[in-house]
Amino acid sequence: MAERVLDPSAVETEVAHLRSLDVEGLRARWHTMMGRRPPPHLPRHLLFRILAYRLQADAFGNLDRNTRRLLDRMGAGPTGEPDPAANHQNRDDARVRPGTILVREWNGALQRVTVLDTGFAWNGATYASLSKVAYAITGTRWNGPRFFGLRAKGALAP
Repeated sequence: MAERVLDPSAVETEVAHLRSLDVEGLRARWHTMMGRRPPPHLPRHLLFRILAYRLQADAFGNLDRNTRRLLDRMGAGPTGEPDPAANHQNRDDARVRPGTILVREWNGALQRVTVLDTGFAWNGATYASLSKVAYAITGTRWNGPRFFGLRAKGALAP
């Protein structure tokens, strides 16, 4: 982790530098900052946003525990279950955490999909749902969670 820097202009300079980097530069910076390689299918705009957030969190502090809990509750309905009106993802999609890589073999080729906070990344593009990713891969309509093995055939959604 980076040392805390409380100078806003230093953070602004670092973020401006990130803006000037291409995808490979952002991947190298990710490796330096995070100590590991970034997910391979993460598009440039998300690499940039995650790194910029990390710089700011390291400099000024991350969200405190109470704020994280509040944000988690804001997306929950009265029973504690995710509220469909507050969350555009369906329940099956919401069970997989951001950063998870889903793998499926299709027509002899491995397909890797990275779960993001706001959707799913595959082949350099971002999709709103797993069903849209499955359609992009196959050219036919699929139930995305079923296609990626997150729900058994014939199982009812909770």
